[in-house]
Amino acid sequence: MEVPVLAASNPAGIVFCSLTGSLLFVSSITQLEVSYIIMSTVALEFVPPVLDGGAEKAREESRKVKNLLKSHGIDDRVNALLIPGMIEEEGDRPVPLKERMDPLDTWQEIRGDLPLRCMVTQVTAFHSEAQLTERFRKLRDADINDAVCVGVPRSMSDGEGGGVPPTEALERFKEEMPSRGVILIPTREDEIGRFNFKINKGADFALSQLLYSDYIVKFLREMRDKTDQRPEILLSFGYVPKAETRVGLIRWLIKDNNPLVKNEIEFVGKLAEMEKKQKQTALLDLYKRVIDGVHDLGFPIGIHLECPYGFNDPAFETFAAMLDIWSPGDNRADLQTPGEKNTG
Repeated sequence: MEVPVLAASNPAGIVFCSLTGSLLFVSSITQLEVSYIIMSTVALEFVPPVLDGGAEKAREESRKVKNLLKSHGIDDRVNALLIPGMIEEEGDRPVPLKERMDPLDTWQEIRGDLPLRCMVTQVTAFHSEAQLTERFRKLRDADINDAVCVGVPRSMSDGEGGGVPPTEALERFKEEMPSRGVILIPTREDEIGRFNFKINKGADFALSQLLYSDYIVKFLREMRDKTDQRPEILLSFGYVPKAETRVGLIRWLIKDNNPLVKNEIEFVGKLAEMEKKQKQTALLDLYKRVIDGVHDLGFPIGIHLECPYGFNDPAFETFAAMLDIWSPGDNRADLQTPGEKNTG
């Protein structure tokens, strides 16, 4: 993901990033200039709390995340939050979707505890151009410069909703939102064509669906031959607790009629039943297989980490182990095998 920085001449090569509010160290800066630095994304999903909990619940969760990041040694590796906008979907959702805080309001409450880059998902399909223009302005005013444009639920057809379809939003709001992303579901029918169309419409990055197979490797190999454009790909990995055996939320989230998804659903079911160590080993093996397969395809790779059942210690322990294997920006020579820690 490209982030603009204002680079002033100084011997140390220290620049201030206008979007993230961070000091960055850059070599060979010789004159005042606006340049672009590739930011390697490691994003943690922060689901807005239910509206009944209010601002205090948001702050409670942010303090919990802050402590978990620090206790597992990844507070300096996770550099972004992804706050999703929640919308009603099919009526068979295993966990009823209660009304939740708006992502923007959530960010305003938690940014003091978690001063990271903020990304959001923004449903565009139910909003007019004027409404979205105002929405993106408010997001920018809150230092949010990355938005995933989301369409209708899977129970509806593309183009329904009465608002601006995500593919049109990519083009229409270039000025209002500098970094616009899309959802990527590699196992979806004709996703190659869909994703190529989105790229041509101006997608800067893609957020993958939760990955429970390495099929995205095959997908990105095919995409490499379809386009010269290389948007950042955020690979999504989610922890699977024992509660999944009883509830089935993750399997519901990834369900599809495509036969490819059947194996992923079966794998999630097995993960849910595994003991903690066995589960972590299986997730790390998947992570490594995916990274091994995509690292040399030319796409900038970011990581998106998700706790569908809420933030918990075993999930963050697993995320830390994943980032020990590989983190965006790492040299490939430093790739670790599961269970091995990089001490270099």
